[in-house]
Amino acid sequence: MTHRRERKKSIDHTTSFEGVLDVAQTGVGYVMVKGPEKDILVRPQHFNHALHGDTVKVTIIRQGNGSGKKEGEITEVIKRKRTEFIGRIEQNADFAFFIPDKSRGVPDMYISPDKLGEAKNGDRVMVRLTDWNNGSRSPNAEVVQVLDITDEDDIAMRQILSEAGFPVQFDERPMEEAASLPDIISGSEIEKRKDFREILTFTIDPSDAKDFDDAISFRKLDANLFEVGVHIADVSHYVRPGSALNENAYERATSVYLPDRVLPMLPEHISNVLCSLRPHEDKLTFSAIFEMSNTGDIKKVSFGKTVICSDHRFTYEDVQKIIEGAEGPYKEELLLLNNIAQRLRRERFAKGAINFSSQEVRFTLDEKGKPIGIEIKESKESHQLIEELMLLANRAVAEKVAKVKVKDKPLPFPYRIHDTPDEEKLLPFVEFAKRFGHRFNTKTPETIAESFNKMLAAVKGRPEQHVLEQLGIRTMAKAAYSPENIGHYGLGFEDYCHFTSPIRRYPDIMVHRILQQVLQGTPRADGEMGEKCVHCSERERAALDAERAGNKYKQVEYMQQFIGDEFDGVISGVASFGFWVETELQKCEGLVSIQSLLDYDDFRLVDTEYCLTGKRSGKSFRMGDKVRIKVIAADLGKRQLDYEWVNESGDTDDKNRRTRDTARHKSSGKRQKRKK
Repeated sequence: MTHRRERKKSIDHTTSFEGVLDVAQTGVGYVMVKGPEKDILVRPQHFNHALHGDTVKVTIIRQGNGSGKKEGEITEVIKRKRTEFIGRIEQNADFAFFIPDKSRGVPDMYISPDKLGEAKNGDRVMVRLTDWNNGSRSPNAEVVQVLDITDEDDIAMRQILSEAGFPVQFDERPMEEAASLPDIISGSEIEKRKDFREILTFTIDPSDAKDFDDAISFRKLDANLFEVGVHIADVSHYVRPGSALNENAYERATSVYLPDRVLPMLPEHISNVLCSLRPHEDKLTFSAIFEMSNTGDIKKVSFGKTVICSDHRFTYEDVQKIIEGAEGPYKEELLLLNNIAQRLRRERFAKGAINFSSQEVRFTLDEKGKPIGIEIKESKESHQLIEELMLLANRAVAEKVAKVKVKDKPLPFPYRIHDTPDEEKLLPFVEFAKRFGHRFNTKTPETIAESFNKMLAAVKGRPEQHVLEQLGIRTMAKAAYSPENIGHYGLGFEDYCHFTSPIRRYPDIMVHRILQQVLQGTPRADGEMGEKCVHCSERERAALDAERAGNKYKQVEYMQQFIGDEFDGVISGVASFGFWVETELQKCEGLVSIQSLLDYDDFRLVDTEYCLTGKRSGKSFRMGDKVRIKVIAADLGKRQLDYEWVNESGDTDDKNRRTRDTARHKSSGKRQKRKK
């Protein structure tokens, strides 16, 4: 201990850096710091109460020799990534310990008898880290919930959320504040707002949606002029700065959508009741109102606080049937809106937006949350109707605020930005696309976007469509929130923000508040806007990672029933250690290890070709190639599928076998549906 104190005195604290601690499976940590400094090695004895994912301050204690890493000691935990953990209770007569399921540097935690709740020895529980006294090897924790050990799916989803740093339950204070909010809108509040309750208004959402945060109003002003209102739930009316609700919403920053549940950003009383634009209920909204011609030309734009009463709740399927010719309520209005939306869409692509196609893979779950089927949903005109009107409102709000200055400087604002493609990623893709006959003009960002659209139109329905779309998306920068307005390259907008989903995104709440200040003529510069944008972007990425992990878990769970069976698939990625294959019908991705190919040839990665190539045979496995695979392992704990390449002979017997296999899998799916 004396040696440690003496060594700490010799530390030069001017060499401290801020970064994120990444704890490897070996227990050693690396602090990923900002700027040119390389990652700093931190040994477990120098973590000083920091855990994996925490934002920390680290001080250099030993300079790296030659190519060696600098070594450091964590001197401060600035922000914890997560405070909730899943594991089991070990209880003695006077105290208990929590033993985490997945350690990765997470220590056992002490739980005093008054913090055990209903938990007993051996129970699986979720706990919350409450404090960590200096000098103590173990932090203190409290039991949040006793888990049902028979429901592994529920435990797995909770584990994914906690690993991503999202508290599974709300604290008492925000819940109490939400419960205290009045359900009835006062007459005095309605008098402050423009009243749209007598104007035709409806919502269009997925069939399973509960939080309807946007609605559309429509009315004719004359033969060729219409008023289209985009009405967004006025969450900022209920979630006020300085409240526990606001603090909690900011920390979460987003809702998280897993295959079997939604973890909302706001308590359900707000997201599903007060702010959900349910039919035949008066609701407070913040609106963008557009006067436009029947060709979609915008004549006038206005913004303001409103009150609406939705006349009808449509699902996307309802509206799509009407677009395709079926009868239904408000058919004339829906068809006019669809024509306007399609014109806006064509204009957007003509001005530089990139037209990547999108499809959503969703699991059909039984009553216990087990996956029994897979459904692929593609973007249709009903989805595009809402998408285009939301994009229109988001862009209009950003254009309004972008003109505002405070003390001759642009008003700090959470723009939604998207940078131009990274040249290092773009150039290899351009060379690869040439192999399929597609040439790119890379002189300007505009010509790059034009080239992308030409390629995407040309490959639609062709075998190479999937690989070129996936690789093209990977060349793109990540969209993010920033006070620096560099525009949104993918959408082709100079000004863009998120205004239309404040129930599930905190940046939208910030946008509502700033827009209201602008409309009142009292805009105020927020000196912390940059920090807030960084936080919201990080939480968005964490939510996307959690959603991918949840989908992967369900993929593995679904494919467990097919161990030993063969499927047709498409190579979706390559690496030095193997290649990934996505099955064609199930859209479930697994790894074919290079070790499993050794009997056939010695394969090496060719980066520029996006392929593995055999030294002797010349056989290649390239992204986009169709292959036959066998499912050999499905590990739920690791959320990992392992496949094996099937070396097909191509003779008649083999083709007959494949036909029989396909028929058997389809029959299996039908049997499962009958069981349900």
